[in-house]
Amino acid sequence: MDYSQKISDRLWNLPDKGERESRREETFIDDIVQKSHIEKELLSNLEEIKTVFDGGAGCGRFSILLAKHGCRVTHFDISQPMIDKARELAEAEGVSDRITFVKGALEDLSAYPDKVFDLVVSFDAPVSYTYPNQETVIGNLVRIAKKKIMISVSSRLGSLPYAANPLNKNQFILNENCEDPWVQWCIKNKDKMVEGFRFDREYAEHILSGGLMGGEEEIAQYEQGKAPWCITYTFLPDELKGILEKFGVKDVQLAGPGAYARTIPHEILVKIMRDPQQRVDFLDFCHRFDANPYVCGMGKDNLFAKGKII
Repeated sequence: MDYSQKISDRLWNLPDKGERESRREETFIDDIVQKSHIEKELLSNLEEIKTVFDGGAGCGRFSILLAKHGCRVTHFDISQPMIDKARELAEAEGVSDRITFVKGALEDLSAYPDKVFDLVVSFDAPVSYTYPNQETVIGNLVRIAKKKIMISVSSRLGSLPYAANPLNKNQFILNENCEDPWVQWCIKNKDKMVEGFRFDREYAEHILSGGLMGGEEEIAQYEQGKAPWCITYTFLPDELKGILEKFGVKDVQLAGPGAYARTIPHEILVKIMRDPQQRVDFLDFCHRFDANPYVCGMGKDNLFAKGKII
């Protein structure tokens, strides 16, 4: 097993992961924007879709949505806490009978025959955590798809601003008074992060040229019994499109959810989110803007792609 899978397995199986991840849209505005974009794409592409594979399905944000719209969904995830939370939420929504929960790693989809699911989805970048097997994983996601595929991966151009912005997450905090430990850490350490910041050009050049975030440091932490962030491969837009086309996906379209929102100050984002009509209008406009091919690489975290299987 590669270190990427070992580290990913440990991180996502932390006991509190299921509960914390299920509350992301109550906590961070960038998650609201990203998930709104994906939801709009899914709901406008469900014609003749009866079966769905959701790879890296987490707490069931989209598995449950799809089940509520009549699909039969295979909810596939590496994390038991995530699956447990998804099952709890699915039962509360009355759709658990339409979802099959499977614990597994995206690196091994051998249990599934070719073209077995009408739609295959994998959101919030689990493919990027499978380095160095990310292309093979994409190939297998395409292999099991019959009609359509939608995925989001870590965006290289979208991630690089983090190298010059240690406060990137503070911009998107929805409620500074919430009890989420990450929110409170970001607020408490804001001044310290600014004071200790130094732009590391070598690091930025390394990501820009090779795309890989993490490696030896994460491996060392793992060996010490810790649960570091996953080793992550970040994609360029043309690279992702080329991989999908290589495996036979047609009419590939890209988007960068969060490209518009990341240009707006925290105070204005919070004001927009707190007004129901402004929120709806803003998310609709973000969906249009972020799908423009000229900005797709600058999504907040993820690069979104969809295509047809012919």
